[in-house]
Amino acid sequence: MSGEEAKAFNGKDIEKLTIFTDGGARGNPGPSACATVIEDSAGNIRLMCGKYLGKTTNNVAEYQGVILAYEEILKIPNLNFSNVLLRFNLDSNLVVNQLNGLFKVKDENIRQLVVKIRELESGFTNIQYKYIPREKNKLADSVVNKTLDDQLLKL
Repeated sequence: MSGEEAKAFNGKDIEKLTIFTDGGARGNPGPSACATVIEDSAGNIRLMCGKYLGKTTNNVAEYQGVILAYEEILKIPNLNFSNVLLRFNLDSNLVVNQLNGLFKVKDENIRQLVVKIRELESGFTNIQYKYIPREKNKLADSVVNKTLDDQLLKL
């Protein structure tokens, strides 16, 4: 991000959060989990967490990863929502294109998740959803797999 890009409309520095999310199901549907990794402007990891989802599809797990990220971002103390840039990175081209409004959402269950994401987005003014190759999302992917492994060992 250049110095010019790092200025908000009011001239204050924008805080940038880079968010990596992922979701996965073993079987489709099957046992699933989602994860988020949140980095600050300096590239330091501020949060890394996963959530077991039970039996669902891979696409639902991908969307739940975005929801988990928003839920965790909303817990960050003293975060000025109007002065933060959220850069979401996902390895699901479908989810990125649906959230960017390029693809229609036909499935009713997914539509409900999109509505929830839109509600969570509402306090923020600078949001980007970007597709990244799976190999650039390895940390979030590893959290998904660890979350699944830990849960399945308990069963």
